[in-house]
Amino acid sequence: MPDFLHFEFMRNAFLAAILSSVACGIIGTYVVVRRLGFISGGIAHTAFGGIGLSYYLGLNPLAGIIPFSLAAAIGIGLLSRKARIAEDTAIGAFWAAGMSIGVILIGLTPGYAPNLFSYLFGNILTVPDSDLQLIMGLDCLIIAMVWLFDKEFLAISFDEEYARISGLKTVALDLLMLCLIALTVVIMVRVVGIVMVIALLTIPAAVARSFSRSLYGMMALGTLFSCIFSIAGLWLSWVFDLASGATIILVAALVFLVNALFGTGKTRRTAC
Repeated sequence: MPDFLHFEFMRNAFLAAILSSVACGIIGTYVVVRRLGFISGGIAHTAFGGIGLSYYLGLNPLAGIIPFSLAAAIGIGLLSRKARIAEDTAIGAFWAAGMSIGVILIGLTPGYAPNLFSYLFGNILTVPDSDLQLIMGLDCLIIAMVWLFDKEFLAISFDEEYARISGLKTVALDLLMLCLIALTVVIMVRVVGIVMVIALLTIPAAVARSFSRSLYGMMALGTLFSCIFSIAGLWLSWVFDLASGATIILVAALVFLVNALFGTGKTRRTAC
């Protein structure tokens, strides 16, 4: 392990794995409980348009991903709730539009986009100090929002209809939660890439659900599992010279499969 952290880029990757796990564990719990995985995928793929815009304007790609992700979250939420458009239709429209915008803008950009592959499939080994600071800031924002709207998020997560009848502004709360998912997507893009964001958002929380009966227990365990998966995948990618993002996802998927087949999740379902 000392050799593992000998280089600065590996130390940055290690810190990125830990910091991203915080947002992943907290927001991933809401994604699993509310079954928002498909929406998360739609937001992630729409964010590709932000990458294209950033390359076209010569900016840090994360600077373009943030507004595109937030716009996708709000657009999908409003279309599916206000315009009476099926949620999967809204997701598909934004998904295709975002990817198309990204492809067009990248094609219009002179020269070659050298880091494009890392944003599609993740490369935690290239995270600079500036991105670490951004991830830390987004973590703090996500934690603050979840703390401020703790009871409201709890209400809409388990009984949205009752929450609406009780006077909560469920549409506004839904949009806020989707925006937090969008910010988490921004963090995850650096770790595992756009293509595999859904996996890291859902698998740690899904495994944590097998070991916890409370929402906050899921968040804590989800954060822990995400951290373990990320660090284990990072270490394995270092030892065997593998793609870091894909290795992290494979570790998470293997644990999920073992837990689903032989773990407490199966025991509890059988008992019920």
